[in-house]
Amino acid sequence: MTKQIEEWVTVAVTIDLSAGSACTVSVHGRDIAIYNVDGQYYATDDVCTHAYARLSLGFLEGHEIECPLHFGRFDIRTGKGLCAPIESELRTYKLRTEGDKIQLLVDGTFA
Repeated sequence: MTKQIEEWVTVAVTIDLSAGSACTVSVHGRDIAIYNVDGQYYATDDVCTHAYARLSLGFLEGHEIECPLHFGRFDIRTGKGLCAPIESELRTYKLRTEGDKIQLLVDGTFA
């Protein structure tokens, strides 16, 4: 039986990510978008599934991020595509806060 490794990695601090904003972090070579929605933090892949565009540069409204290239939208809680031209879901990641640190879970599904 293979033991699954889990590691919480600090990716940002809360003071650097104001409500309604997003940023990009790189974790093990993968670009991840971190979002702050009224003090709740969410994480997805930073690249749109439709075409190469950084979602962290898109328009965040509530729990939806709009791609800055073709205006497709995703639910940042689930990764679900909400409108055309999105055809596939966005990968999401687990986050937690420890004091002022925002931490991302790196586990066996991360690779």
